[in-house]
Amino acid sequence: MIERLGDAMGDAAGWVYLLCALLITFDVVSRKFLGFSSQGTTEITGYMLGFGITWGLAHALAMKAHIRVDVLVMHLPLWLRAYLHALALALLTSVSVFFAWRGWAVVVESWEFGAKDTSALSIPLILPQGLWALGLTAFCALTVVMLLEVILLLALGRRDGVDHLLGPRSIAEETEEVLEAAGLAESIPSPSPQPSPGGRGGASPPGRSP
Repeated sequence: MIERLGDAMGDAAGWVYLLCALLITFDVVSRKFLGFSSQGTTEITGYMLGFGITWGLAHALAMKAHIRVDVLVMHLPLWLRAYLHALALALLTSVSVFFAWRGWAVVVESWEFGAKDTSALSIPLILPQGLWALGLTAFCALTVVMLLEVILLLALGRRDGVDHLLGPRSIAEETEEVLEAAGLAESIPSPSPQPSPGGRGGASPPGRSP
């Protein structure tokens, strides 16, 4: 559920950035050819960029889109790699909790003082700051849930599950993402099932993956 929320927030962030680009383009064109410019483009687009970043954090984590240096860790044994993944996620979770906590502290402070933007728009700061803190909260919630899942997997001895959840994306996953972005994923035929050693085609026994 949190991943779906993160996906929706990531899509919203993308549309916000598109709207931001349109606002800036309109302001530049109107100032150049029409002799006027809006009074709040800088402030509004700044807020949009600010909360758009945090709204994309949960989606980026779920899609393994954060930049990682995995030259060393992928050559380690599976058991050690799983615990290093868990340690990295625990550190990320602590950072996300701190960010969410301090983010809402800023919102509460702005609400108590009735802080407003100093521009001509006089926007109450709790509005953009609240949207910004909401993105941090979604990111924090996802890291906490993932950490609980990883702890459970380690307790059950499922180190391969931890590596699949937190390890870097495979070449097949990256290829699938590129094909989906290009709209070609459905046009690529899936490989035909290979016959099983017993001579029967395709189907695997119930409860077992191919």
